[in-house]
Amino acid sequence: MRGCSLRSMTENNFWLKKIEISVSEAEKRTGRNAMNMQETYTAYLIETRSVEHTDGQSVLTDSLWRRYSEFELLRNYLLVYYPHIVVPPLPEKRAEFVWHKLSADNMDPDFVERRRIGLENFLLRVASHPILCRDKIFYLFLTQEGNWKETVNETGFQLKADSRLKALNATFRVKNPDKRFTELKHYSDELQSVISHLLRVRARVADRLYGVYKVHGNYGRVFSEWSAIEKEMGDGLQSAGHHMDVYASSIDDILEDEEHYADQLKEYLFYAEALRAVCRKHELMQYDLEMAAQDLASKKQQCEELATGTVRTFSLKGMTTKLFGQETPEQREARIKVLEEQINEGEQQLKSKNLEGREFVKNAWADIERFKEQKNHDLKEALISYAVMQISMCKKGIQVWTNAKECFSKM
Repeated sequence: MRGCSLRSMTENNFWLKKIEISVSEAEKRTGRNAMNMQETYTAYLIETRSVEHTDGQSVLTDSLWRRYSEFELLRNYLLVYYPHIVVPPLPEKRAEFVWHKLSADNMDPDFVERRRIGLENFLLRVASHPILCRDKIFYLFLTQEGNWKETVNETGFQLKADSRLKALNATFRVKNPDKRFTELKHYSDELQSVISHLLRVRARVADRLYGVYKVHGNYGRVFSEWSAIEKEMGDGLQSAGHHMDVYASSIDDILEDEEHYADQLKEYLFYAEALRAVCRKHELMQYDLEMAAQDLASKKQQCEELATGTVRTFSLKGMTTKLFGQETPEQREARIKVLEEQINEGEQQLKSKNLEGREFVKNAWADIERFKEQKNHDLKEALISYAVMQISMCKKGIQVWTNAKECFSKM
């Protein structure tokens, strides 16, 4: 996705019309955290460059440094303000599905480099999204180094975030879930499971492949030792040993390239959670709608019982009436009036929640369809590229043994 651009934003007279985005560097730093304790962290250099011209001159490249935690803050904000969107995931904070020769240290240079690529991919995903790319906070993330966190926190997005307990409650208590979102939630669980298994298999294969390649170095050593005691065969054995050494050392670069394909799969492993976030939001909205409808029905029943003087269900009010006597007509009229006002307000709220729910479903499903198209394209390309890499690797192995055969033939 390198080379994606951020299209025009008109809010607040932004000068930006189109820019290129890159995360060009990663730098290890030491500083004080919120607890005033020294910590080591990695900062990433974000560069933005206008590709349109102003008064005939190209705008210079702007750059600023961001920590991973600031990327997290940006994404959390996007999740709250755009609950109907499948928000792109961040790369992993710590290495997962590693094979034994791969470091799990989050400060390891190779891991930091892969995360730099992943963070750039995240920004390009957001920048290429038709809605997210226009967000002011995202724009400021790219252009305003100082006070950006304060600007985000001033939006109050944390107060609007749904609590995990409330979301869990809605999952178990919603009575009429939308079948499409239920199926999507199940699909996201299955997608995560399948990709997890695929990554584990790939890690086991990488372990064994590493061993197979490295053991070829023993061929090189043995052929070299053998060549020392042979006169006619010496040169051929020495050359064959050299080919084996080259073959054994090539696995390091091969598996490093493989990690980039694994990271592409991991992105969709994390996208599964983004899909579930949209489903959870819909469950919450449906639950709130059902609770509002239930409350309205209860108030209408209370009003009817007061108007007719009949009590159809057990209530604390009915027991109080039996114990302390009937209300006066004036008291009953006052209560009916209050209930009628509450009913009117409840009907308006229910209507509003219905409209909000329909709008959410419409927008969410449009973005889900966009995501599905993106997913199918990306995973197809990643799997094809991985297969091509495996074919190339096998061809190199064949070539090594072909070269060794020629060496043996010349002895």
